[in-house]
Amino acid sequence: MKAIRYHVRGGPEVLRLEEVAVPKPGAGEVIVRVHAVGVNPGDWQIRSGLAGDAFKLPYIPGWDVAGVVVGAGEDGAGWRPGDDVFGMTTDSGACAEYVAVPAGQLARKPESVDFVRAAALPQSGFAAWHALFMQGELKAGQTVLINGAAGGVGHLAVQLAKWKGARVIGTASARNEPFVRERGADEFVDYAEELSEKLKQSADLVLDTVGGGRGDWLLDVLKPGGRLVPVAWGRYSPDKAARASVAVQEVQYPPIGTAGLAELARLADEGRLVPAIDSIFPLEETVRAHEKSESRRARGKIVIRVT
Repeated sequence: MKAIRYHVRGGPEVLRLEEVAVPKPGAGEVIVRVHAVGVNPGDWQIRSGLAGDAFKLPYIPGWDVAGVVVGAGEDGAGWRPGDDVFGMTTDSGACAEYVAVPAGQLARKPESVDFVRAAALPQSGFAAWHALFMQGELKAGQTVLINGAAGGVGHLAVQLAKWKGARVIGTASARNEPFVRERGADEFVDYAEELSEKLKQSADLVLDTVGGGRGDWLLDVLKPGGRLVPVAWGRYSPDKAARASVAVQEVQYPPIGTAGLAELARLADEGRLVPAIDSIFPLEETVRAHEKSESRRARGKIVIRVT
């Protein structure tokens, strides 16, 4: 089969289109004929070496997958050839024509979306869900500020928060204001402008999808007793958080399962969760997909179409 693979860590230029063996399913796994692969920041962060040596070489990138089941190993959880599915791999490998995926990390593809949009949902959708509702405990009537509201996680988080009945403040660059408001944000904050007085101490929850070393201004948005939940690693002053009486949580990436995926699919089929696609690249142009993701200028999700 065709697959994108790299043998050394580095820039996008290390990615190669190669012929490799079709994987065989282990116990509890199914083989999926890949139609589309969602691109996430972790793909280029692992490739560039930011994740260290945790992932062995040679390496096939790609975690989010949508496609059709073609076979299953022992205890394949009832999946049958011909089932349209979406989900996440355990050890990457989705940038290929076939991939082995644990049966418990797949769900039926939403009927209302194509494979491209289905591949955009798993990691970003679940990251937003977990940060908002499990870590952040967001409730109807509360206010949440979503930092990076035009990105892959952010634009889905806006929609999920509105579905829950929260007031949403979205932050992004000025050019993305119409996009963020179209997703449902009640208010918009331009990264380049100072935080207005009316927004200080106005939020019960801040969801930070940007990270980095300039996140202290997010603490000013929180009410006393509020919490900041990051989905990207950032630095926030412990002293400032203590003075403001707010909590800063750790980044968490819990494993995704069929039940969580099925809930995302239900919301997609109800029209409450609509993944926006920034760009689509063929498998042969995965280099360009990584370049676009690494630029941090994508609006919504980047997807690789395999078949």
